[in-house]
Amino acid sequence: MLGCGGGQRVRSWLTFASGLIECLCFAGAVFGWASLVFVLKSEGYFSQLCVNTTTGNGTYATDCSGQDEQFSLIFTIASFMNNFLTLPNGFLFDRFGTMVTRLLGISVYTTGTVLVAFSNAATPILLFPALSCIAVGGILFLVTNMQVGNLFGSRRSTIITLYNGAFDSSSAIFLIIKLLHESGVSLRASFLFLSFCSGVHLIRTFVLMPRKHIPYPLPEGYTYGLGCGQKKDFSIEASKGNIQDEATEETALKENTPSSQGKSGVQRSFKSCVLSWFFLWHLMWLSVMQLRHYLFIGTLNPMLTRLTAGEPALVSTYTNAFAITQLCGVLCAPWNGLLMDRHKGRARQPGESEGEADLRAAILSLALTALQCVLFSICAATPLLPLQYLTFILQVLNRSFLYGGNAAFISVAFPPAHFGKLYGLVMALSAVVSLLQYPCFALIKGPLGGDPLYVNVALTLLTLLAFIHPVYVYLHCRRLATQRAKSTN
Repeated sequence: MLGCGGGQRVRSWLTFASGLIECLCFAGAVFGWASLVFVLKSEGYFSQLCVNTTTGNGTYATDCSGQDEQFSLIFTIASFMNNFLTLPNGFLFDRFGTMVTRLLGISVYTTGTVLVAFSNAATPILLFPALSCIAVGGILFLVTNMQVGNLFGSRRSTIITLYNGAFDSSSAIFLIIKLLHESGVSLRASFLFLSFCSGVHLIRTFVLMPRKHIPYPLPEGYTYGLGCGQKKDFSIEASKGNIQDEATEETALKENTPSSQGKSGVQRSFKSCVLSWFFLWHLMWLSVMQLRHYLFIGTLNPMLTRLTAGEPALVSTYTNAFAITQLCGVLCAPWNGLLMDRHKGRARQPGESEGEADLRAAILSLALTALQCVLFSICAATPLLPLQYLTFILQVLNRSFLYGGNAAFISVAFPPAHFGKLYGLVMALSAVVSLLQYPCFALIKGPLGGDPLYVNVALTLLTLLAFIHPVYVYLHCRRLATQRAKSTN
């Protein structure tokens, strides 16, 4: 067991490294859905929905649109649950702390992997609760790990975005399962192995994670983990003095609304944060881009089938290429955090608070993420097969920036005492918007006759709304700078 004194630095790095591995190998596995669908189709899941049809030139073909629709529905529900249940989970995390939240996450995740392990072509209905459980358990791993950034001070944004990148990269786990399946390893064996890994999650929960929360800023002498937390375990509530000091710096971020006005140093209420324009524009920023990503992932297999004229070998090749690019998420995400931390490190203007510096540093990140999404959407809307390699690269880059930037912005723009609730709320509300992916899929398969062009063009135009958020933050910072200049004069 590590000591509580000099070994605390070592403990921090072990917590960081083990959390990175946890997010990389488990947290976002559900977003490797395209690879798992390929395996499920080969195993005959929902194969009874494929029907023989006659084409216009009199040849026979197999229409599996019903099968594709079921797989799309499974992913739609799982991605919705992944985001929507982050709201109650955020309240759970803020109220009961890390240990309770992680124990719930481990239980739910293990339930999901066991359900997949014991499903088969005769019981494909088990996939609906299974994938939802894997999604919900995975996001709980991410939520409890992001606070580790608080241990590293000036590198906080970099750590948060790195964990979100690892979350994205974990979608490659389903690629590994696909490759193992092609090598003769059964689907059941792979998911039973993931179930047994829950023992490692439990050990890490008790040994390398706090019982409650890791506060920010970090109090002097702060310790956590087995044997340490009993002596000096801090929580957000236990470090009110530190939060009030930070709240003084956050005063510059407050909007001119009745609920946010008050004495300097008084912490903002949860209600004032939710009703601020910062939160509303940030919600739209996340929602429109997330909808674009979810529809792309959920329809990737039928899109590749259409572009390759149904050639299984080509579909498998491009599916593998997509899954491999997802591994790069952990490499792409820190760029966003480094961008924010470096921009924040510039010399402050006279009278500028740390909160304003954090906010100013986020502008470039928000705008760059929106631009990436527009470029990704344009490539995804172009029905040219070789171009999809570029689409895959832009998709993983933008997705890494999107979720890392989302968590980083909430952590710098709002009080840390409300992080779990605000993160959960923005993910839950964006999940409601993401439900539009299923009617979009039904529209493509039905009235549009399988041609996604019009839907893709509409979604590309919709992503342009994401630019409103960075513009608003920029104007807000300019307004504060003008007020400082007038007060100085």
